[in-house]
Amino acid sequence: MRRAIAFLTPIGGAATPDRATFSWFPAAGALIGLAVGSVWWGADRLWAPAVAAAIVIAADLALTGLLHVDGLVDSADGLLPQMERERRLAVMAEPTVGAYGVTVAVVVLLLRFAALASMAPDVLLVAGAWCAARTTMAVAARVVPYARDGGGLATDLLGGDWRWVAAYGVTGALVLGALADGTQTVLAVAAGLAAGAAVVAFGWRRLGGFTGDVLGAAGVVAETITLLVAAAAW
Repeated sequence: MRRAIAFLTPIGGAATPDRATFSWFPAAGALIGLAVGSVWWGADRLWAPAVAAAIVIAADLALTGLLHVDGLVDSADGLLPQMERERRLAVMAEPTVGAYGVTVAVVVLLLRFAALASMAPDVLLVAGAWCAARTTMAVAARVVPYARDGGGLATDLLGGDWRWVAAYGVTGALVLGALADGTQTVLAVAAGLAAGAAVVAFGWRRLGGFTGDVLGAAGVVAETITLLVAAAAW
């Protein structure tokens, strides 16, 4: 667990990941979500919903060290334009940010802000969404081949059985969704899982596998879709 927390957040100091690290991703995601959800709950009691939503987004970015948003930006720049596979991988490895990355990041952050501002705070919903996002990452890394021929951030984490991680991660995320508000939040978490899987599948198609950036993008998209479905006025 410590290695997973240290890998996913700036907390806990540097820790070299190993093959067991991904096994703790769902639990670590739930803990991160509980922290972010608690910030939402507290901020809502001090400020208007829009201000509280902005604070929550800032807290999440700080708690995750911008790791996943960076993956979203790099994935948008590499996966969305029309180019050859090797060029895609090269673009995703560059430190610069292109128009696709900026646009996608702005849209996603606006959607998250709008969804949070339109709902009453729900700590368990955020915990379920963040658990589902990290479950998607963990399962993808054990099911999908790695896209780069050389070393990369995820190479030390590859290998292991994905089935029990998927079982406890998905179950935990859905249970948290059910405890949050019932049917709609369960559907929201399920939609988030599907959206994250779709991002991984898109990356697999365009790159022949996954990269660390694709996993980060899948996590951010999974969280965002969960919040949007939960905020829907059904």
